[in-house]
Amino acid sequence: MQDFVVIGGGIAGVSAGARLTTLGTVTVLEAENALGYHASGRSAALYEANYGLASTMALNRASGDYHRDGGYLTPRGLLLVAGAGDRAAFETDLDELHLTEMSLSNAIDRIPILDPDMVAFAAGHDAAWDIDTDRLIQDFARVVRGNGGQVLTKSAVTGIRRGDAGWVVETKSGSHKARNLVNAAGAWVDQVAEMAGVQPIGVTPFRRSMARIPAPGGHDVSSWPMLMGVGETWYAKPDAGQLIVSPAEADPTTPHDAYADDMVLAEGIARYEEYVTEPVTRMTSNWAGLRSFAPDRSLVIGPDPDTPDFIWCAGQGGYGIQSSPAYSQLLADLIAGKPTGFDAETLAALTPARLR
Repeated sequence: MQDFVVIGGGIAGVSAGARLTTLGTVTVLEAENALGYHASGRSAALYEANYGLASTMALNRASGDYHRDGGYLTPRGLLLVAGAGDRAAFETDLDELHLTEMSLSNAIDRIPILDPDMVAFAAGHDAAWDIDTDRLIQDFARVVRGNGGQVLTKSAVTGIRRGDAGWVVETKSGSHKARNLVNAAGAWVDQVAEMAGVQPIGVTPFRRSMARIPAPGGHDVSSWPMLMGVGETWYAKPDAGQLIVSPAEADPTTPHDAYADDMVLAEGIARYEEYVTEPVTRMTSNWAGLRSFAPDRSLVIGPDPDTPDFIWCAGQGGYGIQSSPAYSQLLADLIAGKPTGFDAETLAALTPARLR
């Protein structure tokens, strides 16, 4: 009998599993052939502490030292641009993201393809970093294995029931018994809850599409900051010598292996093209991921109020990677009854009990 079975092998599941190995035995179950196959492996992977609700930003900030000390971050920076008619929205983004306004010439020095006839306002800061997502996921998985736990891929859950002393989780490759069940299944968390006879919390997955394009104009883009349109209507980020361009859409959908919507992608690329002098002539690849949110858009971390041995690690949205060190430790502290380091307001915003 295990102490914990964790359903989900994305960043939420493996980080939770790693932290829980200090409290007992752990098995992490992933349905796909590899860890981080869905949302975790399709993220823009940026550490930007001022992104999200107040509760999310608290988790982001609490995760910073872990990312820095582990060597998971490399400098990127963030640059926001807006047209002449977007001053009010620009000031809102400026305030929310704690950016510093800069001259157009300074912005063009950083990204030389910006169109001076279109960009009226620009702002940015250096406090944004790329995250080595794959290494982060694999390192958390190594912690699970190193502490005597299991991380099993190709283990899609087919059934969940109550056993004599806890939960019995059936998979295609066998059954797993545990005293506690951790639901870290991303877009599928409500389906897992229903299988377990636990009331769902109303998580909705939202599609976000991305395209990879060749470096514009043959430029070396490696030192460019992430470029964002005002109101987060699109963004572009250097990646492996090319650019990732996203329409930054948030279209509600159902849990599935997501793929890009061609029309939405084309519209997003067109919005990006308005602000630059180099047109997009081709894509080298495209994909989509699912950003899953609770109704109030705050993460859902901790034991279910009606079924305490059913534990939620859900609703990470687009913040799951950067905030994972903090919410996984919070989860373990809540289960162990230890002080969490977070104030009462933050804990109230994160508890599953708020959704009942």
